[in-house]
Amino acid sequence: MTADPNLEAGLPIRLLHDRVLVRMEGADGERRSTAGIVIPATASMGKRLAWATAVGVGPNVRAIVSGDRVLFDPDDRSEVELHGRGYVLLRERDVHAVAAERVEPDSTGLYL
Repeated sequence: MTADPNLEAGLPIRLLHDRVLVRMEGADGERRSTAGIVIPATASMGKRLAWATAVGVGPNVRAIVSGDRVLFDPDDRSEVELHGRGYVLLRERDVHAVAAERVEPDSTGLYL
């Protein structure tokens, strides 16, 4: 696993199997629309997916590397705190999409 330098402040961490450790982008709660309108955390919305940055991957992860942005369902997540910072632990199959420079434009995705 290639880990975020922030994780290396304590004991080494090795993810197992198909696990992906991600750091959420921004805080939960209120958001801003593309027009700059503040949307409060209490606003009723449909199911919404979230983007995060992969900071570590297990040995059996095939399509994600550290530094990739991944799209996942925030309702299906396991949160963990490491060295005072919050992260989310996912399985590779729970990731809906990967955004990275190395992704080919005509690729079909993860598990089909």
